[in-house]
Parts: sequence; structure tokens; C-alpha cells
Amino acid sequence: MDHSIIDTATLGGNVNRYGPTSARKPSADPARLDTVTVDIHAHIGVPEAQAYVAPHLDVSGIAMVKYTNDETRAVNQRQDQDRAGTMVDIDDRIKVLDKLGISIQVVAPPPFQCYYAVDAAHGVVANRMVNDGIAAFVAKRPDRFAGLGTLAMQDPESAPAELERCVRELGLKGVELLTNVNGRELSAPEYEPIFAKAEELGALVMIHPNGFTGGERFTRFYFSNIIGNPLETTVALHYLIFDGVLERHPKLKLLAVHGGGYLPAYSGRIDHAWGARRDSNAGLPRPPSDYLRRVYFDSVVFTPHQLEYLVNTYGADHVVMGTDYPYDMADYDPVQHVLSVDSFDDETRARVVGGNAVGLLGL
Repeated sequence: MDHSIIDTATLGGNVNRYGPTSARKPSADPARLDTVTVDIHAHIGVPEAQAYVAPHLDVSGIAMVKYTNDETRAVNQRQDQDRAGTMVDIDDRIKVLDKLGISIQVVAPPPFQCYYAVDAAHGVVANRMVNDGIAAFVAKRPDRFAGLGTLAMQDPESAPAELERCVRELGLKGVELLTNVNGRELSAPEYEPIFAKAEELGALVMIHPNGFTGGERFTRFYFSNIIGNPLETTVALHYLIFDGVLERHPKLKLLAVHGGGYLPAYSGRIDHAWGARRDSNAGLPRPPSDYLRRVYFDSVVFTPHQLEYLVNTYGADHVVMGTDYPYDMADYDPVQHVLSVDSFDDETRARVVGGNAVGLLGL
């Protein structure tokens, strides 16, 4: 089956819909620009790691599974079947990139393959297998792909060395971290050496949600993802700022997917609290939004006005193009998304569609 065109007719009928977003007027064909374009947010699977970890993994405690109803679980199961080929088939993936006018795609593990939920010993092995698998995928076509690995965050002592292996030995550009570690905030002291190592290496840290940990109210309508994922990123960013991680690591390259969740749209509230209350000041020498402006945000926000807001507020140099391919909540025409913002000049468009990612990752 050719997975390069994923649409209602071929996959799932009224169950699964992949294709142009309903959040903006789609173009007749995927848009193109005569410049380097980089999709910084996409996923591939590593079946070997999945097979290894299967006997040791109970997914029922993972927020994205825990806070769903039967209807959503059934749709997810069908979508997992739909995506089985496109998660691993590099030739199919290149067809997709060519169709969408994407020069380079940065591939990371799907959130479920970060494997924080297994015990430390198996987690270390499984995450190393994921990193090896992503590196092998990228090595087949290094002209079209770059990679981000993963770390066994449930064993933080092992993580800095694995991060260094990812960058120095495997040639990956950084790592994807989930927005919490089994309910523990990324800003907890035991993870500090990981951010220090990332800063030292100049490695990108992409934070990615996998459902919201307190999602009891999110079980219907796929709210576990629709509300839960951006809310989870929002909470993680708050802690990374207020616990001083970004103050202590000013050169850390941090990417918050899905446009950074909800915080970028309402950053004035954190500055007000910082100034108004002693218990919200956190000892930060500068307003919290100053640190937020160091964060990179991807373009997976679907509407032109939201993308325009991110660029106008946080700078054309801190927004990068993403798709979240091959998931249902992906943007399947990312270049058109950038072009849909009428106020962007050619320089801004070139930065967002690829120039920023090229500089950020050294592509």
C-alpha cells in the first residue's frame, strides 16, 4: 500500500481522517518554496525496541492511554494499523517529503517509544535500541533526514552518557524528552546534569507530551490529546522556567512542540505573578517571559493567526516548521501554513520553513 497519500478514502473512512486541516482554508495542492525546508517535528518507529520492551511494558498507566474511553481506544487501534508501514518505510517517507515540498525531516521516536514506564534496567536497553534504530534510519538517507534520540529518564544517572553517545557516536542532533517522567517534573534536581550535558554539546532538547497526568476530565472526545497534550507542555514549560533551568542554562536549545502549548499565548500572566507575589517570584532575576523567549516553538498550531502571533511575539528566529507526521493531529501542508500568513515577508518565510532549523541543528 502506498502510504504517501493518507486520506479518508484509503484509510478508515469516517473513522480516521488524514489530510488538509479544517482549521484553515487548504490549498488545492501542497505549497512549495524555492528554498531549503525543514520539518523539525516528525516521528518514526523502531520495531526492534518495541519487540524487546513488550513483555516489560504496561501502557495502561500512561496518561494518553489511561485517560481515554472505549471509542478513542478503538480509533487509536485502527490508526496504529494504518500507520504501521509509514512509521518504518523510508522510501514511502521520501515520497511524502517530495509531495509536501520538504527538503529535510527531523525524525524522533513516537512518545510511546520513550519507555519511561518500564523499570530502569530494561528502559536503558530499550532506549538505546531506539537511538540505534533512528540513527540507522537516518544513515540510509542523510541528505533527507536528521534524527533525535531518547533517554532512559527513569535512570537519570545513565542519561548524560547516552546523550553524548547519541550526538558524538550516532550523529543525532539531540533528544526528545517527554514533558514529565512518570509524574516527576523535568526540572527536578536529578535531571540537571542532562540539561547541562545538552548545553555543553549544543544538542537540541525537544519536549513532547504524551497525555496529561491529571486527565480525569479528558476521557471523552479525544480531549486527552486535544486539551491534554498542549496543557502538559504548558505545565512543563512553567516548571522549567520557574525552577530556574533556563536561568542556569542560558545556551540550552529547547524546542516545545505544538507551538509550545498554551503558555506562549498567555505569557503576561506569569510575568504578573512574578512581580505581584513573593511565592511566584522563584528568585528569578528577570521576568519569566524573558526565559520563554529563549524557547523554540514549532508551527503545529494550524491557524495563520496563531502562527503569526508566535512569530510577532517570540521572533521570526524562534519559530520552526513542523508537521507531527504521520499522526492524525499533524499538519499535512506545513509550507502552505507558513505562506498563509499574509504579513510574513520572504525573509520571515525562509527562516520559518527551514533557515532557523538549519542554523539550530547545524544541518
